Amino acid sequence: MAWRPAYDCLAGRTPASITPIMNPVLPSPTDRRTGPTSATRRRVLVVEDDPDIGRLVTLQLSELDCDSRLITDGITALDEARAGGYDLVILDVMLPRLDGLQICRRLREGDGRTPILMLTSKSSEVDRVLGLELGADDYLTKPFSMLELAARVKGVFRRAEQQAAAKAAAEPAAQKIAVGGLRLDLERHEAFVEGKAVELTAKEFELLAFFARAPGRVFSRAQLLDQVWGYSHSGYEHTVNSHINRLRSKIERDPANPDYIQTVWGVGYKFADCR
Repeated sequence: MAWRPAYDCLAGRTPASITPIMNPVLPSPTDRRTGPTSATRRRVLVVEDDPDIGRLVTLQLSELDCDSRLITDGITALDEARAGGYDLVILDVMLPRLDGLQICRRLREGDGRTPILMLTSKSSEVDRVLGLELGADDYLTKPFSMLELAARVKGVFRRAEQQAAAKAAAEPAAQKIAVGGLRLDLERHEAFVEGKAVELTAKEFELLAFFARAPGRVFSRAQLLDQVWGYSHSGYEHTVNSHINRLRSKIERDPANPDYIQTVWGVGYKFADCR
């Protein structure tokens, strides 16, 4: 097998700052004879305007048996993501024509449930937190290693499989939850308060459904971040606070005195137990 320098890329660094290591030349997708067929390979949309990072990300995805498409501008990426059919969108924040945060927001405003992994080169936590609040499932801050990218991608896929399995195993009756004047249809991702439809983002609905499945149980902010967002990052518990504040503004008669999502001071939050 031929050998050539390859980059154990810390993505986001300039090529001159990346230390080359010796790796075998990877076979092209058409040369592979093992692994999933094209019908079972996951499809990933990569939105990254840096060609070096984009190439390395797509190369790593091929090692994870994924088919990927690379797009370098925001408008084209939004149209492609809306067309559907992707199992994951890897989305850079800084993009020409339309930034990644706007793309994330617009996808989640629709019926977009495709997982989104945000990439950001900014050192400020503002973009990371905002991305999560807009509905992103995870994020990576540049520079990042390809091993970390692979771990995050596998984590997103694993959570999606677990959610699909739980949904398939659930009884039809369990797909609907009614508490007081609040009704949730888990199958259709619909919420109603006093018979009126309430518009929720994908993450807001997921958080509300998580609470409603366990009435009376108290969850800390760290537990909610881990269970609903799928990971735990110390210092980002305020992401949970902002989501709960928005949920209360949409479902509570008086958000300052909530009937459904209640604060347990010094501990966290719980969903009202109306049994």
